[in-house]
Amino acid sequence: MPKLDFMLRYAITDRARFSAESGQQAETARQAALLRQAARLAAEGIDFLQLRERDLSAEDLASLAHHLLATLRAHNPAPKLLINSRADIAIATCADGVHLTSSPNELTPAQVRALYTAAGLAAPIVSLSCHTLDEVQRAASSAPDGRPTLILFGPVFEKVVAEIAAPEVQVTVKSNGNKKISEGTGLDLLRAACAAAAPIPVLALGGITRAKTEACLDAGAAGIAAIRLFLE
Repeated sequence: MPKLDFMLRYAITDRARFSAESGQQAETARQAALLRQAARLAAEGIDFLQLRERDLSAEDLASLAHHLLATLRAHNPAPKLLINSRADIAIATCADGVHLTSSPNELTPAQVRALYTAAGLAAPIVSLSCHTLDEVQRAASSAPDGRPTLILFGPVFEKVVAEIAAPEVQVTVKSNGNKKISEGTGLDLLRAACAAAAPIPVLALGGITRAKTEACLDAGAAGIAAIRLFLE
């Protein structure tokens, strides 16, 4: 059976990509479109959905998380919902886990797990963004309780420059309309990251397309993480 059948698929939300007019009705329409996307992905067997809507207030983010959980858990098996950077929202909504960035101000995986335990919840899934080999090596060398469940590594092919957190990532920049796009760090670095992270699964992130997915798996990735790909 093709290896594509066994890969992990991790979708990241971005409701701003759904077209709508301005105003509160537009926000309602975008959230409704996001819920429809989540239902479709759940029906297709997606493994993880990361709620990454950083402009929302805590109240609105929690409300959206509740709706997403109800949508996802209507399917069996249900995809796991992770909340970007907000362990408090994840715990308040009983989400399946938290996604952490490589920012030095973030909680650690160990701290997230301790918070879930204190709240009487099951052990969370903790995914972590890494942009350099050093970040991967630090994550993999942590004590067992301090290691992430998953590592999202990239940008492998391309990513909007403004979203790249680590300044040491060396990229060539090109223009795409009003957005600057990096060419990514390539498959060789992905291969090295997968080897350094083992046995932690690494998901390739950044400019992932269906045509490029198999190359990521050949480099050792356990799956893919994306925004645009899962909008299709």
